[in-house]
Amino acid sequence: MSRTMPIRRPCVAFVIAALLPAALPASASATHLRARTPASSYPAENSRPRAPSARAHAASRRKVSRRRRAKPRGPVVHGDALRAYLAFEAMQRDYYIQGSGLYAGEPFSYLWPFSQALASTVSLAHVPALARTLRRELSARLVGLQSYLDTDNSGAPEGTYTSSLPAFDATAAPPTGPGGTKYYDDNDWVGIEMVRVYELTHEPGPLGYAEGIMAFEIAGWQSNPALPCPGGIPFSNEAENSDRNTVTTAPAAELALLLYRDTHNPQYLQFAQQAYKWVRSCLLLPSWLYADHIRHGVVDATVWSYNQGTMIGAGTLLYQLTGNAEYLFQARQTARAALEYLTPARLYLENPFFPSVYFRNLMYLDSVTHDPPGARLAQAYADYAWQYDRGAGNVFLGGSPPSAQLLVQASIAQIYALLATPPAAYF
Repeated sequence: MSRTMPIRRPCVAFVIAALLPAALPASASATHLRARTPASSYPAENSRPRAPSARAHAASRRKVSRRRRAKPRGPVVHGDALRAYLAFEAMQRDYYIQGSGLYAGEPFSYLWPFSQALASTVSLAHVPALARTLRRELSARLVGLQSYLDTDNSGAPEGTYTSSLPAFDATAAPPTGPGGTKYYDDNDWVGIEMVRVYELTHEPGPLGYAEGIMAFEIAGWQSNPALPCPGGIPFSNEAENSDRNTVTTAPAAELALLLYRDTHNPQYLQFAQQAYKWVRSCLLLPSWLYADHIRHGVVDATVWSYNQGTMIGAGTLLYQLTGNAEYLFQARQTARAALEYLTPARLYLENPFFPSVYFRNLMYLDSVTHDPPGARLAQAYADYAWQYDRGAGNVFLGGSPPSAQLLVQASIAQIYALLATPPAAYF
């Protein structure tokens, strides 16, 4: 069971172009976000001004002083932070529905792209120069998120559900929308961002959301001994769903570890270790990469970048929180295999959301092992997208044929934001 995933067009030039530094165009300079310096008042033919009188000199100094005290029209940022902000501004301009807290879709976006708009907002809020500007945006994302919260699957029926615990529906819940299916991976992404918001603001509400999602994930654990390879978390709470996935189970382990770090509740650490062990036992391929899912005992060996990333990140977090070096060894094994297999051309075939998850986790591992590939690859990927996938108004295109998509826009903004923040802010 899967949802539609837009595919990006391959380009052989990416292998070369992605490794070349891309200079910021003039239109994307720092001055784009601040008041421009007034033009000179002297005639063009004068190479330098004549010496002013004492009165004129004093007046000139007062004007300069007033100009220096004037606040810029927007945050003054450069480089990766600037590109992140420009991509975010375009996302808000083209997709955000003012006053609703929601993004455009049918009529509102699914939770999946909303979760990444949330992730990009949280990531930009960790950029020091943008923290104050993004604080109001964080509040707006939390308002929008409430529209997806469903406490009992009371919306229009789309199937029979195995869980009615409070969590977030794939579509806006009643009364805003029809509600329905809850996807475990969507809730994982939201839960991780709620922990990041809590650690940024120290407000209890987001932590409560994260713990509620964790309860939903733990209750979804498939412990039936009759199942092939018992355990794991299903793709959704639909009764007919039979997939148990890396993308549901590994991020749930990450969420549990983040909650353990903040609450010291041993149940979270125990669950994270159980989930991590299940993915390694049931979905690890001989190549040290992770398969996508298991269904009726058959393993789908498709390799997606985000599955490698979440297991790399879970292993790194387990190492940090337990001191067991075996977890770090396993994370590095998968990272080496992923770096060999996931060439730039392969990454370019995936929706940008997938590499954004992969890069975040790879960069987090690099921050512990002091290996440089993660940030360098993310930089090359994002710069290539900036040069070749960016349309008018800094809107990014994805899919075939290429089209503007909230998920694509949010993912590129997030990659640039992560490149502008310290690794401690990734999780």
